Amino acid sequence: MMDALTHQAERIAMAASAVAMRHFRAPLEIVAKADDSPVTIADRATEALIREQIAATFPGHAIFGEEYGVEGRLDGPTWIIDPIDGTRSFITGHPLFGMLIGFLDQGVPELGLVRMPALGETFIGRRGGGATLNGDPIRCRQTRHLAEAMVYINEAERLQATNPDLFARLCGVGHTRRMAYDCYPHAMVAAGLIDVVVDCGLEPYDYLPLVALVEAAGGVITDWEGAALTLGSDGRVVTAANTALHTEFLAVLRG
Repeated sequence: MMDALTHQAERIAMAASAVAMRHFRAPLEIVAKADDSPVTIADRATEALIREQIAATFPGHAIFGEEYGVEGRLDGPTWIIDPIDGTRSFITGHPLFGMLIGFLDQGVPELGLVRMPALGETFIGRRGGGATLNGDPIRCRQTRHLAEAMVYINEAERLQATNPDLFARLCGVGHTRRMAYDCYPHAMVAAGLIDVVVDCGLEPYDYLPLVALVEAAGGVITDWEGAALTLGSDGRVVTAANTALHTEFLAVLRG
């Protein structure tokens, strides 16, 4: 069953990538959502195709997407999708926007896919089944101490504005720090390229597709309290390459 789900998720992601790329670096009409985040015809067209193909392939499965909301009951087989994760990157021609597709069963993430259309990269992880990048196995790094870690701080502007003391602490941790956005840093942890990502302000379609990927690669992904991520989580997320780094980083967050 999971082989079929994985194959179809990858097929759908590839088809949807073509839709997104047709609009990338092209003139776009940009509309502000209620939360002032931008949405474009590309987001909507991409999600519409993903929904259409999921419904045709897996009739009866629920779908929860950023642009068109919830169809069906979320306590059974559920697909959760973000058609263009990083719309601000997309509309400014920056290639680090992604596409997120996850499969949950009774709220448990079973499959996670991150597609980077402009980079030609597809990350896939299955609960208990390992993780891959373009078909090749990937695994998280084994850095044991936070002082030696490569740390990415997502949503740095938001963190600085809402919690300047925490932001100052984060700017002093790790061996190397970078400010970033969206899903790609989390996928980089799964690929063994960096060690830790701290994130905030996320919605379920932003973080739940990441769970199976990160965990399948041997990493840890939770909320800031160390609790498992669910549909009801508060959108504050930590991804770490291993338990030792995760524990040490949670201590930083707690001050």
